[in-house]
Amino acid sequence: MAKVKIKFRPSSVIGKEGTVYYQLFHERMVKYITTGYKIFPEEWDSQKCNVRLPDSPDTDRGRFLCDLRGRVAKDERRLLRIISFYERENRAYTVNDVVYSYLNPADEAFVLPFMHHVIEILKASGKERTSETYLTTLNSFMRFIGDKDIMFDDFDSDLMFAYEAFLRKEEQVGLNTSSFYMRVMRAVYNRAVEKGITVQRNPFRNVYTGVGKTVKRAIPLEAVRKIKLLDLTKFPTLDYARDIFMFSFYTRGMAFVDMTYLKKTDLKNGVLSYKRQKTGQQLFIRWESCMQSILDKYRHVDTKYLLPIVTDTGDERKQYKRVSHFVNCKLKRIGSMVGLSIPLTMYVARHSWASIARSKNIPVSVISEGMGHDSERTTMIYLASLDTHLVDNANHLILKGL
Repeated sequence: MAKVKIKFRPSSVIGKEGTVYYQLFHERMVKYITTGYKIFPEEWDSQKCNVRLPDSPDTDRGRFLCDLRGRVAKDERRLLRIISFYERENRAYTVNDVVYSYLNPADEAFVLPFMHHVIEILKASGKERTSETYLTTLNSFMRFIGDKDIMFDDFDSDLMFAYEAFLRKEEQVGLNTSSFYMRVMRAVYNRAVEKGITVQRNPFRNVYTGVGKTVKRAIPLEAVRKIKLLDLTKFPTLDYARDIFMFSFYTRGMAFVDMTYLKKTDLKNGVLSYKRQKTGQQLFIRWESCMQSILDKYRHVDTKYLLPIVTDTGDERKQYKRVSHFVNCKLKRIGSMVGLSIPLTMYVARHSWASIARSKNIPVSVISEGMGHDSERTTMIYLASLDTHLVDNANHLILKGL
């Protein structure tokens, strides 16, 4: 069986960075893979044959080294998966075959390395959220197939049918979650087909890939009013979560991710403008006094961002995810305090604004514009000539009812 070793080659020039590389052995043959990863000699742990963990992980260099160590570990796992596949199939192979499979992920016939490659492409193109959903699906699929890999040529309807059964029975996910994983896998499979790695066999024909009806997430205006008037002066963390929820409702159900990256410069002349992270659509919201009252509570926060969700320092994406989880946990408690029958989350603010707007006979086209929807062709036809003042008036009408 082929072996993999992680090596470090110091630079011949004193004071310059050296290179991390991989050494492969099989049947008396040796091959090297140069990674392009550059580090200084003191950043290499010769005993553990790996990048040395930094003493100060919160510095720029420390974060770089931690990230690099993770990438090296990922590369090693990928090489071992390629070797494992050859061994399991009892196929004759050389180190050249292993190196070729590793260096040509676009032409690779293995599912897991190809998915990793797709995820890296998504990250590099700035599609961080999409890459995270692909990674979640990949981790689920890896739990299903266990400690092995498969080729796209073995990717058939029986495999997907078994994976769907695994999701429902072992992972205990709902129909829509199972469908979501299947749609991600289908997108990856179709990429492989487009690249000529495999042929189209329609492996998803026997599994569910639709979107079923979900549990109602909207609450009536009276419930929103109860949340707004709840006395939380003794519970600052709950008060903070309530403010974030209400700001979303005030701003026509703005998505939490869009709230996160609002900048102070986005508020000018009584108008808040922003681009939706999901679609890139530009939206404009008339600034209301209720929005300003929330802003006034957090004026001491020294940051370029409008709301106290992320700071100017550190990994903003990690901060966003951490605060999102924190706020939703606190909102569930608030929901119990006001007697809601459904879990209170940030999604409820968005769904509730739309539901309440509809109950006030506001046209669907206006609601769609207000929420930044662009997934339906019919809606987009209406949006082409819609005056944004209609949306602001609709929002003002809803806020007056609180």
